[in-house]
Amino acid sequence: MVQIGTSRVSRWDQHGREHVVQVRREGALRTIRCDTCGWRRGAQFLPWLKAEEHLTEAHQATVDPSKT
Repeated sequence: MVQIGTSRVSRWDQHGREHVVQVRREGALRTIRCDTCGWRRGAQFLPWLKAEEHLTEAHQATVDPSKT
């Protein structure tokens, strides 16, 4: 049976806007999708790290809300 799950990585930019990347898991396959710009990518390994990299590079969103 294939398990499906979704989690999210969110960061804020210097203007206080929140940017979110959804990480969807279906068995061993993971797909990451940016809610801000629609960017998507398959990621077998470290999808959350790739999501953080996208937020930093594409949106300059580096403030982690869980650490404030």
